[in-house]
Amino acid sequence: MAQIFVTQQNGESLTLEAQPGRRLMEVLRDGGTTVEGTCGGACSCGSCHVYVEEAWLAELTEPKDEEREMIEAIGEVIEVRPNSRLACQIQMSDALDGLALTIAEAI
Repeated sequence: MAQIFVTQQNGESLTLEAQPGRRLMEVLRDGGTTVEGTCGGACSCGSCHVYVEEAWLAELTEPKDEEREMIEAIGEVIEVRPNSRLACQIQMSDALDGLALTIAEAI
């Protein structure tokens, strides 16, 4: 199991456990955070937008065009940063043990 260190929108911190193979969005949604995952992981809503700590970006797979386009689209209504990612597009693995992120404001 990988531990994920989460900072919620209100500044509260929590630690979640993630089984390898699960999507980060599912872990956050099921872990009681404000992440909704409205589209169920189809990369079509942006409700799982997170800011990944800079040190972890190199450990993640590169975002696909679909994710980049969705992040660009949500940037019209909420703050997008260079470390913005959609949690539905991040597959958990043991290599991501210690992953740290902040949940972005809700759309």
